Amino acid sequence: MIRALYIGRFQPYHNGHHYVIHQIAQEADELIIGIGSAQMSHEPTDPFTAGERVLMITHALQGLHKPLYVIPLEDINRNALWVSHVRAMTPPFHRIYSGNPLVIRLFHEAGIEVHRPLMYERATLSGTKIRDLIAREERWEEYVPPPVVRVIQEIDGITRIRALNQDDGDDTGFEETTDHV
Repeated sequence: MIRALYIGRFQPYHNGHHYVIHQIAQEADELIIGIGSAQMSHEPTDPFTAGERVLMITHALQGLHKPLYVIPLEDINRNALWVSHVRAMTPPFHRIYSGNPLVIRLFHEAGIEVHRPLMYERATLSGTKIRDLIAREERWEEYVPPPVVRVIQEIDGITRIRALNQDDGDDTGFEETTDHV
C-alpha cells in the first residue's frame, strides 16, 4: 500500500494541480494533500484561507475514488525542522511528490522517497497568473476545475482578490496628518 503526499499552496487550486494529483493517484493507493502556508490568507499572493482551499480541493476531487486526506500545514520558518513538522501533522506516508527544490532537498535529506511530478501546462497554469487574471477582470474560469469556480464565487473570492490588489494611492509610504498637538 502506497500513501503519497503532495504539498502546494493552492492559491487557488487549478487544472495543473488537478492533473498532477490524478497522475499521482495512478501510482498511489491513498493521497494526502498538504495545504502549505496554511496560516496565510487575505494577501495578494495568498488570498484564500486554509478552509477555503480545503473546500476547493475536496470539491474538485470528489470523483477520485481513493482515500484522500486534506491537511493544512502552517509554516514554521525552520527548514531543518519542517519535515518533522509535516510528519507530525499528516498520516504516515511513503513518498512525497513535489516540484519545489527546497521541499525536494528537505525530504531527500530526511530519507523519504521523493518524486518530481510532470507539470502540466506550467506556462499557463499558475496561481499567480490566475490571481492576476481575476484582479484584471479577465477570463480565468477555464484554468480551474468547475467546482473551484463555484467555491471562489461562493466565498466572494473575486471581490476579495480585486480589493487586495488595489493600490492605496499613497506613493510616499507616509500618511499625512492634519492633527496638531
